[in-house]
Amino acid sequence: MAFRNQQHFIDTLEEAGELVRIRSFVDPVLEIAEITDRISKTKGGGKALLFENTGYDFPVLMNAYGSERRMCLALGVQHLDDVARDIENLFKLLSAPKESILDKLKLLPKLSEFASWMPRVKSGRGACQEVVMQQPDITPLPVITCWPKDGGPFVTLPVIHTKDPNTHTRNVGMYRMQVFGPTLTGMHWHRHKVSAKHFNEYKKLGKRMPVAVALGGDPVYAYSATAPLPENVDEYMLAGFLRKKKVELVKCITQPEIEVPADADFIIEGYVDPNDEMIWEGPFGDHTGYYSLPDWYPRFHITAITHKKDPVYPATIVGIPPQEDAWLGKATERIFLAPIKMTMVPEIEDMDMPVEGVFHNLVITKIRKEYPGQGQKVMNAMWGAGQMMFNKILVLTAAGFPITDYRQLAQDVFRNMNPATDLYFSQGPMDVLDHSCSKLGFGGKMCIDGTWKTEEEKEERFGDHPTPAAPHEQKLLSAFPEIRAVNTDLVKIDIPCLVISVEKNRKGHIRELHQQLCQLPEMEGMKMILFVEHTVDAKDLPVALWRFCNNLDPKRDNILVQQPSRTIAGKDWACMGLDGTIKTKAFDDFQRDWPNIIVASDATIGAVDKKWNELGIGPFIPSPSLKFKGQIYGEEAVVA
Repeated sequence: MAFRNQQHFIDTLEEAGELVRIRSFVDPVLEIAEITDRISKTKGGGKALLFENTGYDFPVLMNAYGSERRMCLALGVQHLDDVARDIENLFKLLSAPKESILDKLKLLPKLSEFASWMPRVKSGRGACQEVVMQQPDITPLPVITCWPKDGGPFVTLPVIHTKDPNTHTRNVGMYRMQVFGPTLTGMHWHRHKVSAKHFNEYKKLGKRMPVAVALGGDPVYAYSATAPLPENVDEYMLAGFLRKKKVELVKCITQPEIEVPADADFIIEGYVDPNDEMIWEGPFGDHTGYYSLPDWYPRFHITAITHKKDPVYPATIVGIPPQEDAWLGKATERIFLAPIKMTMVPEIEDMDMPVEGVFHNLVITKIRKEYPGQGQKVMNAMWGAGQMMFNKILVLTAAGFPITDYRQLAQDVFRNMNPATDLYFSQGPMDVLDHSCSKLGFGGKMCIDGTWKTEEEKEERFGDHPTPAAPHEQKLLSAFPEIRAVNTDLVKIDIPCLVISVEKNRKGHIRELHQQLCQLPEMEGMKMILFVEHTVDAKDLPVALWRFCNNLDPKRDNILVQQPSRTIAGKDWACMGLDGTIKTKAFDDFQRDWPNIIVASDATIGAVDKKWNELGIGPFIPSPSLKFKGQIYGEEAVVA
């Protein structure tokens, strides 16, 4: 379904009972984000929120993509898998042998459809240019400040347009923009992003780089900007495919080399000069649930701001999961499963990115296994596939049940997995937001091959140990005073894995502790121990897994213990320890700054509490930040 514009989408959400209008005054500085955080963490993602009284001339739309239903509405489908099915059918048609003239004629309607998806540049101005600011100034826009230690207000849902200066190929991406003044923002594109490559080409030519930013319009634009497309695929072709109608573009007024959607609410035009000094941008409370720390990024100089009549400013917040971005990620997971299956890894049957893994950190993949070593083949293919190169922990299964049944999945994976032979470690590119890497953007990866094993893949020296009984928590607490909590819940349901909260106090501490634990007779048969920071409640499994996945560099932080079995003569057993605690210079020789997790300030929480009843958004919801106050280190974005 093609939406005429963002207002059409808002009307559709309201008719579907998926939007709440907030008419009381709410400050874009911290308060909008705090209210949205409370709503987005309710069951199913809550409702979309339209803040109509912000002290600015423009309303603010939040949490518009923040549920499966709203994501489906944005993409015009009943289920996210519907899009994957359409793509898979298209791939099958295009790749099928064309032996007769009839086979070729069957393609003609599909080729006509292709043409209908391609964006079209129309002459004249678009609705996005109905109002032109006489003097460009971004400060009249209600740009939100999300978290107390953010470097300032950030544009958080910008659809950013650039072109390669040599090929003139368009790229549409989404990168946050910190506001520094009326006509100046940062441009936070990472080294792996296509826009950064375009910038490098302009730098070689010594030319200014034209850039345009769209806000609003058909909701499919923002999704397409986040989609992990190959460099040579136009994001607006994907948008056309999803909306079943081509995107109409118009040329910018001051940067005519760039075209933007005619139906956008706002357009911010400008340039990045490669001869400029970089600007110190950040911190920013990011989708990992931690602050991304400040660094040097290009300056974006604003040359024009235009907007449609009665525009709505769209924004989002990211932070401790779950948040709205989880649903954007879920759409990508479903939509891009088909191309991965059809072009790179045909044995893949399903894929899941649990919210605790914040996208790249944890990916579960179900394969159709047919021969020994197939898990490693899939591992290598996936780590070489586009943005999957950023994946940190890959779990493989060949189970015959849905992989979203996490209990059954974990039981099956641990039953098939030998810690000594079925865990694979590598190094490669990582998301620059991954703070656990010893080097920026480069770190360790781990694959857990939980598929059933052929005879060729088994090692005779290891016995088939049953899951041990859950160790007595009080005994462990007494024997090891550094242990603060032990989660034995997984062991009790036949998953031989412990989660332990530990206060690290010396170099090599976690390694020593893991080795000592494995000496205990009752630990035989335990396959894995996950160590988390002492401030983390090991018994709160979703939170513990979120913190663990963020703080782990698998290649650096693994401790494997192998020793003879006491119960099976002539056989060994093995247990893998994984250190998901904070890394410091004193105890770990870690040389980078370590970021704090993101929580709202007490003042903001109190202000929202006071005005909650007048907001008209239902029963009182306490701040999610209260749960995490005890896990932060000090008050700054950087852990002291």
